Amino acid sequence: MYFAALLARTEDGWEASDTELDDVETLSDLADLAREASAEDDTVLVLIEQEDAWFGVVRIDGEEDPRIYVSDAAAAARSSYGEILLTDELLGREPGDDGPDLDALDLDGTEDGEDEDDDDPAAEAGVSGEIVPHGPVGDAQVLDDLGVSEKQLKSLSEDAVNEIAESLGASEVLETVR
Repeated sequence: MYFAALLARTEDGWEASDTELDDVETLSDLADLAREASAEDDTVLVLIEQEDAWFGVVRIDGEEDPRIYVSDAAAAARSSYGEILLTDELLGREPGDDGPDLDALDLDGTEDGEDEDDDDPAAEAGVSGEIVPHGPVGDAQVLDDLGVSEKQLKSLSEDAVNEIAESLGASEVLETVR
């Protein structure tokens, strides 16, 4: 179960709208969706929370590149919505680096579906066999100028989206779309 909401900052305060991410396949799609929520080049936040396992914040300021924070990359990697946020850049990988060169693989007979080692951390990662770090990734200062410090953001866990909205003074408008 996930919850996603857009918070658009206007001169009258925050406006909230819930959003379905089913048609969003890339970070670019998500940024476009967020920009459509704002009549001007105002700040728009996309808040995503999945089963109290992880949360993500995407900040769009006009036409600037999105700024992203994900509370637990490994948990998000197991989610199709989290995979949208976990870009190569965010994970410190070279774009297009989809893993090891096929010529370098050690094909020892276990490639036909037999599990050589069930404790393989790459299998647990969920993203192209790459190891994704446990814990937060991204721009932890994404909300500093809006009143949510890096320390506060990193300390959030359950109900993070509501706590962020409360810190922003947007809890009432968020509640209308929950």
